[in-house]
Amino acid sequence: MATTRKKTSARLFIVKIELVDSKPLIWRRIVISDHASFATLHHVIQAAMGWHDAHLHEFRVGEQSIGVPDPEYDNPDRPTAIEKNVRLNRLLGTGSTFTYLYDFGDSWEHRLSVEQVRQGDDRYGEGLIAGIAGGERACPPEDAGGIGAYQEFLERWEHDPYGKETEDLRTWAGLDFDPARFDRAAAGAAIDRMLWNGWVK
Repeated sequence: MATTRKKTSARLFIVKIELVDSKPLIWRRIVISDHASFATLHHVIQAAMGWHDAHLHEFRVGEQSIGVPDPEYDNPDRPTAIEKNVRLNRLLGTGSTFTYLYDFGDSWEHRLSVEQVRQGDDRYGEGLIAGIAGGERACPPEDAGGIGAYQEFLERWEHDPYGKETEDLRTWAGLDFDPARFDRAAAGAAIDRMLWNGWVK
């Protein structure tokens, strides 16, 4: 007599992402399957933050570098693990902290912390789950020059909102750019679109 194996649900990581040295703090909280790869996490971070995935990136978990190996940047004594081959639950658990560096020129450093691990909803089985649970403030525009240059931009915005330099920067950033606004619905839709189209696995 044949037996059927009960479909089990995956565990979920609740991860907080903070853009290091941003004041006020720019942050996101995401939910992601614990068996997702670091490559999937990269794409979810990009969508959640509002980056355009136009530059190189790297995760650092302890002494381990994880990303897309690149001979120009890799340390031969500490090779980069291929991110699509490394599952989150191999290296992370409740309380884990690690970093995600985006754009090696501007050096946008993100601090990630696994706040909670919980059981997923049985209806999803072992399928991939990812979503946005919260956040505050807009992501800086791409190529803004790094966190120091962006903080100077915010100071000009606050103290000299109609000055020529501020106007030039606002035009460059996009006339609809609002540093205080986080569009959670748009971030969630971007993540849903990736999952629906099978762009991440």
